[in-house]
Amino acid sequence: MATKPIFKISRSTLSIPLILKSASSSIFRTKQAHAHILKTGFLIDVSFSSKLLSLYANHHCFDDATLFLNSIDEPISSSYSIVINALSKFNLFNNVLHLFRKMLSKGVFPDGYVMPAVAKACAGLSAFEVGRQVHGIVKVCGHGYDNVVQSSLVHMYVKCGRLSVAHKVLDEISEPDVVTFSAMIAGYARDGNVGAAKGLFDEMGKLGLEANLISWNGLIAGFNQSGGYLEAITVFRDMHLKGIQPDGSSFSSVLAAIADLEVLNVGVQIHDYVIKRGFESDAWVVSALVNMYGKCRCVPEMKLVFDQLGYMEMGSCNALATGLARNGLVDDALVLFKRLRGHGMDLNVVSWTSMIACCSQNGKDIEALKLFTDMQLAGVKPNAVTIPCLLPACGNMAALMHGKAAHCFSLRRGMVHDVFVGSALIDMYAKCGKIRDSRLCFDAMPTKNLVTWNVIIGGYAMHGKHKEAFDMFDLMKKSGQKPNSVTFTCLLSACNQKGLVDEGWHYFNNMSKDYGVEPRMEHYACMVSLLSRVGKLEEAYSLIKEMPFEPDACVWGALLSSCRVYKNLELGEIAAEKLFKLEPKNPGNYVLLSNIYASKTMWADVDRVRDLMKGTGLKKNPGCSWIEIKNKVHMLLAGDKTHPQMAQIIQKLDALGSEMQKAGLAPKTDYVLHDVEEQDKEQMLCGHSEKLAVAFGLLNSRAGFPLRVIKNLRICGDCHAVIKFISSFEGREIFVRDTNRFHHFKDGECSCGDHW
Repeated sequence: MATKPIFKISRSTLSIPLILKSASSSIFRTKQAHAHILKTGFLIDVSFSSKLLSLYANHHCFDDATLFLNSIDEPISSSYSIVINALSKFNLFNNVLHLFRKMLSKGVFPDGYVMPAVAKACAGLSAFEVGRQVHGIVKVCGHGYDNVVQSSLVHMYVKCGRLSVAHKVLDEISEPDVVTFSAMIAGYARDGNVGAAKGLFDEMGKLGLEANLISWNGLIAGFNQSGGYLEAITVFRDMHLKGIQPDGSSFSSVLAAIADLEVLNVGVQIHDYVIKRGFESDAWVVSALVNMYGKCRCVPEMKLVFDQLGYMEMGSCNALATGLARNGLVDDALVLFKRLRGHGMDLNVVSWTSMIACCSQNGKDIEALKLFTDMQLAGVKPNAVTIPCLLPACGNMAALMHGKAAHCFSLRRGMVHDVFVGSALIDMYAKCGKIRDSRLCFDAMPTKNLVTWNVIIGGYAMHGKHKEAFDMFDLMKKSGQKPNSVTFTCLLSACNQKGLVDEGWHYFNNMSKDYGVEPRMEHYACMVSLLSRVGKLEEAYSLIKEMPFEPDACVWGALLSSCRVYKNLELGEIAAEKLFKLEPKNPGNYVLLSNIYASKTMWADVDRVRDLMKGTGLKKNPGCSWIEIKNKVHMLLAGDKTHPQMAQIIQKLDALGSEMQKAGLAPKTDYVLHDVEEQDKEQMLCGHSEKLAVAFGLLNSRAGFPLRVIKNLRICGDCHAVIKFISSFEGREIFVRDTNRFHHFKDGECSCGDHW
């Protein structure tokens, strides 16, 4: 059946304007009207073509508009302006620049109406070089005195971070408006240039331009983004004193600054002001309040603000989940997230990424990997923030295959050149024992920042490759990158791994003199650990007493750990006494002191320390190891008898033990610090988690396949000796990462040189 025509038109009874007027109601009518005009052979003049282009643009049919534009024999600037402005309105910036280039190629000079849209596209794409060419075209076409065009160029240069150029253009505007001044002021504030921002703010007032709410909000948000939190709060106060009433954006920005400064009393005052102004139901403000209370560790207040909102809103839910995680309530955050999914809330990439970060930062690595899988199954595409949040979880468990999968995902999505993704990949491969792959990722990165350099130096340090770490430091300096405190922590760690005392003192003494980096607590901890490691316990103790600030638990812990190795009871007791006050709930300190007593067969003192632990309700952290087999991460606990393959694992370890004895190697029972018989000590050693993990790996992987194990405690001497033997007997490369360093076992040798 033929479609009934919408238009019954004769040349004599209906004009083109009426046809186009009838076509404005839908795109179908627009296309039918266009077809009718072409069929009847009407000559379409400039006015009618502009109307038709507007109709296509209004219906978002930009392809049709562009096709029609290309069909016009002699298009004029206004024709292009209609389509370009419509594209710009919907932020289709690449399309804007493409059409603008075509316009120029046809010899059509742009008018003052098209240039602001083109400048906006350059700003949206941060395309500074293109923007500079557009600025040149503005001058050639004689629009250099057009205030609107000049203002758009100011906005473009500010968005591209070229503030000095933007300021020059601003100075050329004969009558700048408050919006342009506000953009310039906010740009300086975001850059952290307090003087320039406030100076321009005062200059605006002298010109008779009264700052509006947008101006004040831009200044507050700008200072907040640049880390000038105190300035942001000060501007908010000044705004209030001048009688400018804040809106939701004002409150959100100042609360973010208060959260980062953790000034709770000011936050409470702003909260009262929020209620007074009636913004307690504003979703953005509630999210900012939840975030502020979370960062100030006020969990009840954080939950109360969220509950008072009265409805589920994405931003506030994300803020609450992050706040719970930040305060160590990861399980509560996961329950909340599960509840949100159960309610059918359409969770976005920010929600999923926040939870993945929450888990990976709080020891819930398996949960982080599962969330990443669930996220993709839910149809939510990870972004360049998600991947750096996930990769630490892969590194923490040496889940290499999961990490490689994330790497491949980054390649497919074009994220791999993102500096944060690249840095996270370097770190992940290093923690999974693949330092060569770390270096390949590093070399492939087109842009490197300070974090990138620190990660690769830290990776080499973790693997005991001090020469490579030092070489990377030299390359870093040659690249023009200035080292910071983290850089020197990595370098001192590299020295520590190999016992390089002279080199350690060199970096420690010169970091302030040559680079302006004052030694911090972590640097002293590294030096104490380095000196203690090589047996210079008295020298390490002297350094502690000379510290310009009170030593923390890391410093005393480094000394106590080496006192255990060298059986120095006197200094061990001093360090332990300090640690009991600094970390009364850390069982590891009691265990270390107990081990020192046990090594000297002082069993009464061992019992006294253990009774002290029991009296404070503390238990020794169980040894735990992780190993990835066939894309699945398996966890094995010390002494675990419930594992489905435990009988086979013990049988395998017994067989290996027999082979060791044939080779003349006996178990190192002095590492069992209990007053029991020698046979019982040997049995206890079999239950150490790293041995169980290695045996599990041998049973469940093909011959010659390398094994990667992560342990939550320091590897013991007996396990170290056993795994050395296994690497030779089984012909396997075995990587074990404990809390101290990486051990690379191969052909009966270890990369640590038997000193860790």
